[in-house]
Amino acid sequence: MTKAEMLRVYHAYIECLNRQDWAELGRYVADDAMHNGRPFGLAGYREMLEKDFRDIPDLRFNVRLLAVDPPMVASRLDFDCSPVGDFMGLAVDGRRVSFSENVFYEFEDGKIARVWSVVDKMAIESQLPMRGGANSTST
Repeated sequence: MTKAEMLRVYHAYIECLNRQDWAELGRYVADDAMHNGRPFGLAGYREMLEKDFRDIPDLRFNVRLLAVDPPMVASRLDFDCSPVGDFMGLAVDGRRVSFSENVFYEFEDGKIARVWSVVDKMAIESQLPMRGGANSTST
């Protein structure tokens, strides 16, 4: 794939996620896709995304930075959303939080085959009230 083709496919993939168009996900993600070294396959990848949208009803993927060097895409995605309950082990409980995800994608045969993702959990923690532990003070 050329850089231009990868950009087109990547942006279409992000639009697919934001529409929650799971029937179209296979156009962008390989049947044997891996996520952070784990063999998810397309079905597991879809389940992960569906859970993300259940946990974060107002989830929207916003591309902040994008670099393409075939067969790789590197992206910084920004989020401004309100997860329900716990999110990444944090009691967010519907509070609006902003954070970023740094993610690398490796394409094979025009589809995402491998994904490496790191979410900025510290950014989320810094927006939540402190609850006990080392960061709290008592009088």
